[in-house]
Amino acid sequence: MQTILGANGQIATELARELKRNYSDELKLVSRNPRKVHDTDLLEAADLLDTKQTARAVQGSSVVYFTAGLPPDTQLWEQQFPTMLHNALAASRAAGAPFVYFDNTYMYPQNAQLQTEQTAFAPVGRKGRVRAAMAEMVLSEMARSEIPVLIARAPEFYGPAQTQSITNTLVIDRLKAGKTPLAPVRDDRLRTLIWTPDASRSLALLGNTPDAYGQTWHLPCDDERPSYKQLIDWASQSFGRSSRSSRHHLLPRWTLSAAGLISKPVAELRELLPRYAHDNLFDSSKFKQAFPGFSVTSYQQGLALIADEIQQNQQQSLT
Repeated sequence: MQTILGANGQIATELARELKRNYSDELKLVSRNPRKVHDTDLLEAADLLDTKQTARAVQGSSVVYFTAGLPPDTQLWEQQFPTMLHNALAASRAAGAPFVYFDNTYMYPQNAQLQTEQTAFAPVGRKGRVRAAMAEMVLSEMARSEIPVLIARAPEFYGPAQTQSITNTLVIDRLKAGKTPLAPVRDDRLRTLIWTPDASRSLALLGNTPDAYGQTWHLPCDDERPSYKQLIDWASQSFGRSSRSSRHHLLPRWTLSAAGLISKPVAELRELLPRYAHDNLFDSSKFKQAFPGFSVTSYQQGLALIADEIQQNQQQSLT
């Protein structure tokens, strides 16, 4: 039985689909209010802040995936994330289950240097420091060698359905709504984004590859790395917008910083703003060399799939 901790997000939902499709008929989905992805899924309501509930949820697992998320609230991250991860690691160790940690890049330097699995942590801001401490916790568990452990790290998301990211919010969701897309800080810097289904497919592949454990992996991304201007042009074309509607507004850093004074959600993003002033060069060549048969979705393919999803939703709303 393969178990997903934090099972309601987009990554976890697509992970469950991939595991069921290719790896396991027995899935357990764990969260405070878990929802089935397949009729055969086992559901367990558990609070990962509770040691006993977490241990009970993990018992009997052959692989444990930690994909839990929290709202972008700094105080909540500091108070809850480390405890959730500590409990998940302890439960996996007690169950003798391999542990797959889904990570982000908040702990990396917010500059234009190439990000590899060997990049030294240099977090900017409180949320970055939380994620760095969590990654160090997993690395310590890996060094402990009592159970197989791996880290699977992804850059910013873009994707279908309820994918949550700055790019989806400012570009894709606004285009869906017929609004002008927005580019944060700079529109000419190169971005590395990961298609959420690719993140989940590669996460499942790593979790079911014994030799992948004991390592950190950058999950696979398209190497084209468009600027926001290029991405908006591609998205506009995919969504059938005219050249006029591919225009966008630039949100300078000072505007976002000022908005943070009156908007808590915007304030919570301010520590991430320096990364949008630089090229974001996330390298996933290690994964691609290890798994040459893995097909990475191009940006054009991903945006076309989102456009198809929009069309299908519109047709369903008319019936």
